Amino acid sequence: MSLKKVLKFIEEIGCIMYVGGILSHIVIGVTLGHADASTAYNVYIYKEQSAFILILPGLAMKVIADLILYFQFEAKPNWLKAKMAMNLFLATNAFVFLVPMMPEIIQLAEASLPDGEVSQAFLDKVAIEKMVGMSNVIPLVLELILGSFKPKLGRERAVSDTMATVGS
Repeated sequence: MSLKKVLKFIEEIGCIMYVGGILSHIVIGVTLGHADASTAYNVYIYKEQSAFILILPGLAMKVIADLILYFQFEAKPNWLKAKMAMNLFLATNAFVFLVPMMPEIIQLAEASLPDGEVSQAFLDKVAIEKMVGMSNVIPLVLELILGSFKPKLGRERAVSDTMATVGS
């Protein structure tokens, strides 16, 4: 079994964990929301746990597999460079913004429990979390497309088109 096949397998499992975890965050948020403080608290406990169990390990598996693959190429194809840039954006959002926000959001939800209603501070922090999360959509879709289809980009496309014309 080749290293490339093993890396592809690891990357696919990581992708399933990462995207599956994100989708579960969306579904639980839409179905349960944060109508009251108790629900909000439990939703964010779930989101934090699923981030540590699914999302972060999945993202790490994807990034590590892609990094190893990146260094396997003598000449780095542009699709892989762009894929790595998307991974960098996604990892930065996850580790710099979203992960540190989870305990803060949980604390705000927990502080709202005695009143039974979520505080404005909680709602404000959740709005930021949603905005950061939504900013992942385009880079994630691009990263998946680049990894699946490996398109020729930029000069690679021009060279490929020139070679096709010469060969005709």
